[in-house]
Amino acid sequence: MIAVGLDGFSRGWVAVTVDGDRRSISFHTDITDALSRPFDRAGIDIPIGMTDDGERDCDLLARARLRPHNSRVFTGARRWLWQQFDDPDLANAEAVRCGQSRVSRQLWHLGKKIMEVDAFVRANATRDIREVHPELVFLRLNRGEPLPRKKSEEGDALRRRLLKQSGFREIDRWLTQMRIGTGAKRDDVLDACAVALAAREPCGSVPEAASRDAHGLPMQIWF
Repeated sequence: MIAVGLDGFSRGWVAVTVDGDRRSISFHTDITDALSRPFDRAGIDIPIGMTDDGERDCDLLARARLRPHNSRVFTGARRWLWQQFDDPDLANAEAVRCGQSRVSRQLWHLGKKIMEVDAFVRANATRDIREVHPELVFLRLNRGEPLPRKKSEEGDALRRRLLKQSGFREIDRWLTQMRIGTGAKRDDVLDACAVALAAREPCGSVPEAASRDAHGLPMQIWF
């Protein structure tokens, strides 16, 4: 099967394709271009399926698995945040008025990509596109042992080692000559590789059975 793993960065998307024993990487400006080639299953490191109050069981379960690093899972994505507001302070003021939690600055700045993926998935409902969290994948590859921060030297080295053991023999070249000039960071490439592994052969999800949002999208994180 052909599996694709996507991770967003400032200028677009990193796409890692796994086709049998072949591994390839490419960089794209938008999600439509990133998924323009044939694939059987795609994984994306972005929320798919949202509630009106931003609360999802899959986020809470993922955070519980990642303890003590539960903050690696952002929570609170809501369509109306980005549909109605251009300013995070105004959006948070409305959330508080409605008795809801505030949105973090990190999640707020992912809004454009969240809405881009939301529109694409809703328009391509028959395609197998799943939400994947790379930190859950790395936790599985590391046999359940928590990993250091991905931006630390130790965390970067461990993730590279785990990916090499999983068949990404060219990861060092991807991180140097292939990445330079694209705008993608090292951890964006590493995360896309992990997402591709879960897309090719998912080992589980939280929760096991997906609940669905108002548009019928599953709220489920694979790893």
